[in-house]
Amino acid sequence: MIDSTDREILKILQQNARVSNAEIARQVRMAPSAILERIRKLEARGVIKGYEVRIDPEALGLNLLAYILVRTKDFGGELRTGEALAAIEEVQEVHHIAGEDCYLVKARVRDARTLGRLLRERFASGGGISNTRTTIVLETLHETTRLPIDAALLEPGAPGSEAVPDAAAGATAGAAPSGMAVAALAAAAPAATAAARDAAGLDELAALAAETLHER
Repeated sequence: MIDSTDREILKILQQNARVSNAEIARQVRMAPSAILERIRKLEARGVIKGYEVRIDPEALGLNLLAYILVRTKDFGGELRTGEALAAIEEVQEVHHIAGEDCYLVKARVRDARTLGRLLRERFASGGGISNTRTTIVLETLHETTRLPIDAALLEPGAPGSEAVPDAAAGATAGAAPSGMAVAALAAAAPAATAAARDAAGLDELAALAAETLHER
């Protein structure tokens, strides 16, 4: 379980992965040794998957960002084409998606000519792709790999979220609910209705991305 201290540590590391344990300890008001132990546990559990350097793509001449919708000839749940796309160096992300297309691919290249060569020589070479549709990014207004840690707490069942249904269960178990329990249930009803509406919206969004095969 990820508690509030772990969340604070994760937020600090997302902002700067090179921050020292002493600085993290100062911000969360704990001993550096305790911080080190928590980070090691987060790493061992796979919550922290690794540490990477963010590089300005334009500094390397990678000035063109493109998103490519890929339709394949694969049958059923085959992912061979997606795995082959993930092995291409210029490809940063490969998502197996729902809908008419099979994959959404994010790629960075030098220019339009390089992109065309990538599509002709690397994408089409495997023979498993039947169609591609490419969107070229004109300007990036926002891009991040940081996860919304605080927003995740609003999801039902998330560690640290309030469990209002438990109060309802306790009231049902007794002979009769107390006045405070009735008030709590009445207050929770509008929130439950809003949560149901949010869940319906999330079900629609879930159809947009069924599986992520590759991300870097």
